[in-house]
Amino acid sequence: VQLQASGGGLVQAGDSLRLSCAVSGGTFSSYVMGWFRQAPAKEREFVGSIGWSGESTYYDDLVKGRFIISRDNAKNTVYLQMNSLKPEDTAVYYCAAVRNPTGWGVEPRGYDYWGQGTLVTVSS
Repeated sequence: VQLQASGGGLVQAGDSLRLSCAVSGGTFSSYVMGWFRQAPAKEREFVGSIGWSGESTYYDDLVKGRFIISRDNAKNTVYLQMNSLKPEDTAVYYCAAVRNPTGWGVEPRGYDYWGQGTLVTVSS
């Protein structure tokens, strides 16, 4: 299974950005998808996750109300819509896949497959 994240870039505080993660080599609908991020000198942290059909989502409190995760199982793609971006959102963003997560899949070690990451930089 291969994951390819894209859509990162340099934006200003308050702007919006949408990340995509295309999945190939597996049955996309059989995976719960997660988004994580890692800022310089920090550990990788959970952003949010979305269930197999897209009906269930879960977010970290830091992004709840600003970020939205969605998926298109026909396109084998998961999205991360980021609104009202803040400088502290600056990080490399990763998508990840797991068949049967523990709980909402907030732990990075619980995922089976990872994308390469895409850099999001938010200037003040």
